Amino acid sequence: MHITGQGKSRSTALARLALPGLAVVVASLLLAGKATAQRVGNPVVPEPLKPVDLPRYLGRWYEFARYDNRFEWHCEAVTAEYFQRPDGLIGIVNTARRGSPGGRVRVATGRAKIVPGSGNAKLRVSFFGPLFWGHYWVLDHDDAYEWAVVGEPSGKYLWLLTREAVPGSELQELLVARARALGFDTHRLHRTLQ
Repeated sequence: MHITGQGKSRSTALARLALPGLAVVVASLLLAGKATAQRVGNPVVPEPLKPVDLPRYLGRWYEFARYDNRFEWHCEAVTAEYFQRPDGLIGIVNTARRGSPGGRVRVATGRAKIVPGSGNAKLRVSFFGPLFWGHYWVLDHDDAYEWAVVGEPSGKYLWLLTREAVPGSELQELLVARARALGFDTHRLHRTLQ
C-alpha cells in the first residue's frame, strides 16, 4: 500500500511540475504561430471582374507591388513568365533577386491549370508537386493586358503586375487605386525594386 501511495504522490508531484512547463510550451507555440501567421489584407475578396484572354495574358510580367509573404521575403526584381505547355497546362517561371535588384538569383518553376467555368480568370497553381495546389485569381486587368491585379480567396496575398519593369507614376497610382477599389488594404503593399 505504501508503495502504491508513494507512486501516486510521485506522479501527482510530477504532474504539478509538468503542467506549468507544458502551459509555457503551448503558449509559446500559439504566440509564435500568431506572429508568423499571414495577415488578411482583404476579408472579402471579390470574384474576378472579367474573363481573361489566356494567349494575351501569357508572357512576362513584372511585379510592381505585393503583400509580403514568406516565400518572397527579401525578394526584389521579381518577374513571372507564363507559357503554354504541350500538356495543356500553363508553365510558370518566377525569378527574383535576394535583397536587391543586383542580389543572388532565385528561380521557382511551377504549373497552373484553369478552373473550369471561370472565364480563365481563376487558376490553380503548384510549385510543390501534384498534391499542393494554390489559388491564383486574375481579379482585374486592362483590355490591353498591360497591368493585372492578382489575388486569391483568402485575402492574404496580392500582386500588382505590369508589362513594364518600372511603370510610370500614372500607372502606379491606377494600380494602387484598383486594388483599393477591390477592398485591399493598400498600406500593406511592398513596392518591388526592379
